[in-house]
Amino acid sequence: MSLELSIRMQDGATRTVPLLETSVGLGRATTNELCYPEDFGLSRQHLIFEKSHGQWSIRDLGSKNGTVVNGFRITASTPLSEGDVINAGHLQITFAGQDDPETMSQTVMFVEHPDVESAPSNTVVSSLKDFNPVQSMSNERHATALVRAGRELAGHRPLSELFQLILDLSVEAVGGSRGVLMTLEGDDLMPRANRGEGFRISKTVRDQVLRDKNSLLVRDTAMDEMFKLQASIVMQRVRSFMAVPLQTNEKVIGLLYIDMPDITREFSREDLSLLTVMSNVAAIRIEHARLNEVEQVERMMSKELSQAGEIQRGLLPTKAPKVPGMDLAGYNLPCNTVGGDYFDYFALSGGKIAIVVGDVAGKGMPAAMLMSSLQARLQILVETDDHPATIVARLNKSISGNCPENRFITFFLAIIDPASGEIQYCNAGHNPPLLVRASGLTDKLEGGGIILGILPFAQYTEHTAEIRSGDTLVLYSDGVSEAMPSGIDEEFGEMRISMSILNRTSLSSNQMIEGVIEDLQQWCSGAPYADDVTLLIVKKL
Repeated sequence: MSLELSIRMQDGATRTVPLLETSVGLGRATTNELCYPEDFGLSRQHLIFEKSHGQWSIRDLGSKNGTVVNGFRITASTPLSEGDVINAGHLQITFAGQDDPETMSQTVMFVEHPDVESAPSNTVVSSLKDFNPVQSMSNERHATALVRAGRELAGHRPLSELFQLILDLSVEAVGGSRGVLMTLEGDDLMPRANRGEGFRISKTVRDQVLRDKNSLLVRDTAMDEMFKLQASIVMQRVRSFMAVPLQTNEKVIGLLYIDMPDITREFSREDLSLLTVMSNVAAIRIEHARLNEVEQVERMMSKELSQAGEIQRGLLPTKAPKVPGMDLAGYNLPCNTVGGDYFDYFALSGGKIAIVVGDVAGKGMPAAMLMSSLQARLQILVETDDHPATIVARLNKSISGNCPENRFITFFLAIIDPASGEIQYCNAGHNPPLLVRASGLTDKLEGGGIILGILPFAQYTEHTAEIRSGDTLVLYSDGVSEAMPSGIDEEFGEMRISMSILNRTSLSSNQMIEGVIEDLQQWCSGAPYADDVTLLIVKKL
């Protein structure tokens, strides 16, 4: 039997991938056989499926958010069994067997039935709404089966064990011989547990169960025009079978099929009713188990994101340096636990100071990781060069080699001489900082080049400005300028930033930041920010 991965994505779509190679990598990078660049919960090289001596295993490649198999985070290479469920990023991956018409063992094939003029004469059709609890509980065997099922399914079991338990309970409850339990993954039925092999099930039966939510019983295939001529039924010596939906109160999530050979009794209408209700209980339990696994992964990711947020906050400056003749302050508020905005100060020789602000496209962990990489590279560059355009060009070349296609960085770097007030700067596609003059006018610091991470050999130019006594330089991210109230299509904008500063010219830089944030909160009417908020203010005394 060949093997495959059934991959359910965040939007609910399912992709089936046969395991044809002996090594299959998964992650956001395009070098992976399974590439999901938009799933920011994945690392670039997240995990790998490997086959050795006929055994498939999975290995986490040091990913940030980890890999979970059947509810447990793995730390080493882990062997896989059919039905194992893997969670990575926002993906849920099931390791399972693949339908193969060349092999009869351990497969389920859906077959066409021969056209017949007469309707099936030996088929009982029922549904969940036809179940009579009083009548069922009066049957001692059925009552015992229901009580046992309730007791066994009440425990906490991983899905891989739960599927086989449900099948075993069902087969034993109705006295069946063989059975298979399948769940819907997208539009496909995926076998999860089986007792017996080589199942051949009518497509008509399958469609009635899934589409119409009907439970079907064929008492004697030899007496039914639809089935008695089917070679697969004759070959498997199937006399009586039942097929019922795995149905919650809202939807059908799969199918349960049980049959018996011609040497035993027929299934009864009461057996069909019992199996229908048991499959309903089982379906609800399966959905609860799935939700529990998702919640467990989300709790783990939330905890790790919280820790990542603490680490990231530790990378940003906690206070501004003391610079003679200058008053500096910075502020950052990520809209998620971690963010992609960055600001910093660097003391240079000759009493000069470098200030920077950057904004990585996107939010969350990927943006935070790229921001951390940017900071590490920048710190080395500013120690060896005092020309903003050269620094930015070298930074862009370094970033472009490792920046994913859907990521880029807007960036602004300025070197200020506090004594003369000269500002040398380079703007790489960032929101132009505002130089709010004591006179009430506002200049924009524009010019430099394109955003970082697109073209490795892009050219950047250097520009100059002058900050005089009473002037205030405001660096900000688009989370400030583009903030909008709920239901109103109007941004906070540059003019309001300038007015927030002009209304507080007598205050310190820290108080100015507090004032801008206060005005921003009033503008947004308490609505949560849609993007990270970053401010850096330099006031010339």
